[in-house]
Amino acid sequence: MNQDQIKEMLLKIEDTELDFSVTFTGKESKKVNGLYKPDTHEILLHTKNFKTDNQLIYTAIHEYAHHLIAEKNPLKCSGRAHTNEFWAKFHELLEKAEQQGLYVLGFENSPELEALTEDIRKNYLEANGQLMIEFGKKLSQAYELCESAGIRYEDYLDRVLKLPRATAQSISKVAKVEPKAALGFDNMKLVASLPASKQKEAESELLAGKTPDTVRFMMKKKAEETDKKQVLEREKRRIEKTIAQLSQRLEMIEENLAAL
Repeated sequence: MNQDQIKEMLLKIEDTELDFSVTFTGKESKKVNGLYKPDTHEILLHTKNFKTDNQLIYTAIHEYAHHLIAEKNPLKCSGRAHTNEFWAKFHELLEKAEQQGLYVLGFENSPELEALTEDIRKNYLEANGQLMIEFGKKLSQAYELCESAGIRYEDYLDRVLKLPRATAQSISKVAKVEPKAALGFDNMKLVASLPASKQKEAESELLAGKTPDTVRFMMKKKAEETDKKQVLEREKRRIEKTIAQLSQRLEMIEENLAAL
């Protein structure tokens, strides 16, 4: 594929009103496969890093995600580049590219990898998730026994188990919520960290194939939308109350004027 074809493909995946350019450097880089320059809206691709067009397309989509984020938030270009918002957009673009037949993960081309993946999911991610639930329950028992014996639980964690307190807290929280073990422990921690009202939705999205960063961004966005709605509703109530008070005051003044 050439530069024009890459740009055409990116625009087909998702359009943009902010023009950009694609440049093949013809170089190899040990640091990065590509780069996005927000000041010039230029996507640089180190073409000697890629063995296949599919690898090239993956990196092009990655850099294009930076462009779309820069278009949406031009004032944030100088901050941290790889935010949850970025990864959510990048993974969204990859899904669109797959649906349009422009990019393939290629997972189905390796039966050995497919079998290994099933082994990892079942015997390691899920098994470890279930083990951590049981671990959390054991820690809760240890806490109760420490309380009964007059022992500081924190000292027990620090000097007996030599387990970081934050780690123990995360494990105990997962055990209390008990997300599905098939998520794997890290995703179980993500679900457990959310408000109870959002845990089932997050769990369902993860099980449906959404990435952790996408779910984090979705939950954050919904929380912001809820907060905005609550602020507007509170302001509406205040205005209505003020109008009612002023109307009552106006009625009293009119009655007094009529009596004069």
